[in-house]
Amino acid sequence: MESNAAVAAATFARNYQLHLNHLTLKGLQPKTVEAYSRAIRRLGAYFDHRIDALSEAQLVEYFTDLIESHSWSTVKLDLYGLKF
Repeated sequence: MESNAAVAAATFARNYQLHLNHLTLKGLQPKTVEAYSRAIRRLGAYFDHRIDALSEAQLVEYFTDLIESHSWSTVKLDLYGLKF
């Protein structure tokens, strides 16, 4: 029987690949694709790959923590990547 963490990681991997496909099909520049995909990887790492049903409070916490360690432009790119 798979652990919850393994199931979450597998679900995240499938959704991450789908996200990459959509970014590519949208015709975004390679650097934009990399920035948006990095945002999803960083978010996944922060929440142990469980990002399907994040609350507003969780996202506020995440972006508050992120602004303490990264530049404002990184925070904006992560937000745009998540919105996409």
